[in-house]
Amino acid sequence: MRDYFIRRFILIPPTLLGITLIVFMITRIVPGGPLERAIMESQQAEMSSGRSQAGGQNMALSKEQLAELKAYYGFDKPAIVSYVHWIGKVVQGDLGRSYRYNEPVWDVIRDRFPVSLYYGLITLVLTYAISIPLGILKAIKHRTVVDNVSSIFIFMGYAVPGYVLGALLLLLFAARLEWFPMGGFTSYEFDDLSLGCKAFDLVHHSVLPLICYLVGSFAVTTMLMKNHLLDNLAADYIRTAIAKGVSFKQAVLRHALRNSLIPIATTFGQNITLLVSGSFLIETIFDINGFGLLGLSSIFDRDYPVVMGIIFLASLLLLIGNIISDALVAMIDPRISFK
Repeated sequence: MRDYFIRRFILIPPTLLGITLIVFMITRIVPGGPLERAIMESQQAEMSSGRSQAGGQNMALSKEQLAELKAYYGFDKPAIVSYVHWIGKVVQGDLGRSYRYNEPVWDVIRDRFPVSLYYGLITLVLTYAISIPLGILKAIKHRTVVDNVSSIFIFMGYAVPGYVLGALLLLLFAARLEWFPMGGFTSYEFDDLSLGCKAFDLVHHSVLPLICYLVGSFAVTTMLMKNHLLDNLAADYIRTAIAKGVSFKQAVLRHALRNSLIPIATTFGQNITLLVSGSFLIETIFDINGFGLLGLSSIFDRDYPVVMGIIFLASLLLLIGNIISDALVAMIDPRISFK
């Protein structure tokens, strides 16, 4: 098993190379790139300053200016050469410099990392801490009032997208009832508050966004837990264990539960990307300056260094998460042996 995981870690660099190469080449061929935007902004500046002539003549940049722009944005070299140059900087810990913020990409990402890490960790912990016990309860109480009532709310939450639910929650609880703030990660006077007030202010701003983050993954994980536990409870080995005198509670917790956790473990690697990816729609609605909103604005602004930095980190986290999922599956099911 050790050799298997060593091979998995060795495969991470070439996989990252393939992912980032594809994205890098896409950024070179899509229209409206940073070079075109810079030319358009230069022309608009000329028009607004009154230096443009009638009929739009003499509005084009000179060859020297165009060459400087190409060199600044890295378009003066072939795409593959620019990609090799970018990889060389990444190996040294440099993700480039943002076109929009004129700052190193690491600094731009680092400013938003605590926000995404906060929501990602809480969402991940609450999803498994609530979904697994609720899924067990629904399986044991199958077709009872508890199961039916909880299923109604679960499927209602799953059917409503998180960003739609966010707009409704803001309209009702923030705008009309004024129980929660309209958005933001913290209040403007957060730095002047005491430690207890800071904690309350942070929780006060987090309630509505966390509800929106939880609805989708919460429903899927709960029903996945319930359905697989039901399948295992109907298996022959459970009936045999009960027939030999094992109590139903022990049969569930010591036998069926462990096998039912296998599909939960396999999806852990995908859910771990919540630590950085977030949801740009939810972050836009609640005005949360996290990774999701940063990625969306970077795409719109054609800030390709930031886009590449986010893709690189998200892909790395996903690959590591998949390895963690394999390790969890091997820990839960001793029959599985990776070779």
